[in-house]
Amino acid sequence: MQFFKQNTHIPFVRYRYIAMSISLVLILAGIISLIIHGGPNYGIDFRGGTLVQVKIHKPTDISHIRESLKGLKLGEVVIQSIGAQAQSEYLIRIEKSSTSLKGISEQVKGRLIARFGEKNVEIRRVEMVGPKVGKDLRRKGLWAILFSLIAILIYITWRFEFWFAIGAIVALAHDVLITVGVFSITNKQVNLAIVAAVLTIIGYSLNDTIVVYDRIRENMKKLQKISFSDMVNQSINETLSRTILTSLTTLITVVILFLLGGEVIRNFAFALIVGVVVGTYSSIYIASPVVLFFEPFGGNKRSSRSAKPIRKKPASSASTPEVTAPKPPRKKKKTATSKKKRKK
Repeated sequence: MQFFKQNTHIPFVRYRYIAMSISLVLILAGIISLIIHGGPNYGIDFRGGTLVQVKIHKPTDISHIRESLKGLKLGEVVIQSIGAQAQSEYLIRIEKSSTSLKGISEQVKGRLIARFGEKNVEIRRVEMVGPKVGKDLRRKGLWAILFSLIAILIYITWRFEFWFAIGAIVALAHDVLITVGVFSITNKQVNLAIVAAVLTIIGYSLNDTIVVYDRIRENMKKLQKISFSDMVNQSINETLSRTILTSLTTLITVVILFLLGGEVIRNFAFALIVGVVVGTYSSIYIASPVVLFFEPFGGNKRSSRSAKPIRKKPASSASTPEVTAPKPPRKKKKTATSKKKRKK
C-alpha cells in the first residue's frame, strides 16, 4: 500500500528553515511554561505520597471509588485495578503523605464503607512513598533518558557517520522537549508512566530516522551527478509512503487507547500521540536537514562519498577509423637447398 508514488518530488528540504522556526517556537513556549510553573508537574511517583491496596467484595467500578473519595483533600488520587475485574481489587495512590499511615488508611476506609458497606471493604496494604524516594526515582528517570541518547549517539556513529548521529540526537532531543513542553502547557502530571512513554517515543522516532538515513546512504553510492541537498530530498520522498503508513497505523491505535483506555493510562496515551506526530515530523524536517547542514564541514563532502573514477578507453569514431602501420615483411630463412641453387 502506497500513499504516494515513487516519483514524488515534494521539496521538503526547501522548507527546512520554516520548519525549524516552528520547532524553535514550540520549544521556547514549553520552556517558558516550565519556568512559570516552576518545573514539570510531577505526580505521586516523583513527589511522594501514600499507597493503599483495597479489596471490595462487591462488583464495582473505578469511577464509584473515585466519587466516594471526593472531599477528603488528599490531593491527587490515582486508582488502578489489580488482576481481573471480577476480583474487585484496587491500588489507590494518594498524593498526601503522613507519618501516621493509619490516619490516611482510616479516612479512605471510612469513605469506602459508607459507599459499599463495612463487610464489603478490606484494606490489604498501606505504604508511604517519601519525598526522598520520589526524588531518587526522578533522578533515575532522567539518567535513563540521558543514557539512551548516549547509546544512540554511539550506535549511529558506528553504523553511519558522526554527522548522522548528531542529526538523530538533535531530532530526539527536539521530540522530548516538545513532549515535555506540551505536558507543562496543558498542566498534565509527569510520572513513571510518562518516562516510559518518552523512552518509547525516542525508540519510535529513531526508527523513522534510521529508515531515512539508510536510503540516504544507498543514494550516496548511486546518485553521483546531483547535489547533496537534492539527494537528501529524494531520499525523503522515496521513504515517504512507508513513513506515513507506519505513523498513521500507530496513531490510530494510540488514539483509541487514549479514548477507551481509562483514566490510568490516559496521560501515557496522550504522550504517545504527541510523540508519534512530532517524531514523524522530526525525522523529515529535523534529522535530515541537520545532516545537510554539516555537509560542508567535511563529514559528507561529495569527494568523500564519490566513487573512484574509472579510466575509460577512448572510443573510436566511425568517421575517423584508426590507421595502423603496415607490418614489415618477414625475412625468409636461408635453407641448404637455396644455397645449392645459387651455386648452380
